[in-house]
Amino acid sequence: MADHTPPEDRNLQRASKLDTTSLSDALDRLGIAGQCLDIKPLDHRFRLTGRAFTVLYGPAGTPPGTVGDYIDDVPVGSVVVLDNGGRENATVWGDILTWVACRRGLAGTVIDGACRDTHVSRELAYPIFSRSYSMRTGKDRVQADAINGPVNIGDARVDPGDLLRGDADGVLAIPRAHEDAVLAAAEEIDAIEQQIRAAVNDGRTLADARRQLGYHQLQNRRK
Repeated sequence: MADHTPPEDRNLQRASKLDTTSLSDALDRLGIAGQCLDIKPLDHRFRLTGRAFTVLYGPAGTPPGTVGDYIDDVPVGSVVVLDNGGRENATVWGDILTWVACRRGLAGTVIDGACRDTHVSRELAYPIFSRSYSMRTGKDRVQADAINGPVNIGDARVDPGDLLRGDADGVLAIPRAHEDAVLAAAEEIDAIEQQIRAAVNDGRTLADARRQLGYHQLQNRRK
């Protein structure tokens, strides 16, 4: 029977089966800087996979603009990606947004900056990945300047629709134009690492297994 699942949905399924470590190695192999450095999960059990809905923040104007009225426009299954310029003195996500996002079936939130009301995220098992957290509101301090444009998250460019994958080790962004190549490379890397484990399980040394299966060349840059 023919598979009529859209290709991008198949890629979401593929990404959800891979750890960020294999995907990171694949990005390195292809020369793509997609690792969102220093952005960590509030809970190491959190996992997320979805496409980016982006929001860019800037300092509040006079009068100040809003921080978060975009939430009702985020498609189901998307990851909310908030670029607050790494600011840790003004939060851009809290309990009401967590509750609404969870209720609407969003995949999670990624913030280059700070969130608050972290207990709600954990209670609802809603994945949040951020640079930090505190209680200090962003109201009248920052405002949403642009919706669904390019943003910067932990030194990685994220465009609307890019594929986000997060787990206990952090979060990364896979550019839509390169996702087939990145996923194929990550699947190859993951398969070889599983073969190494199986070889060691069968009594071979780690050094021999790595050498035979080309472990030390897995991340080498390729054209």
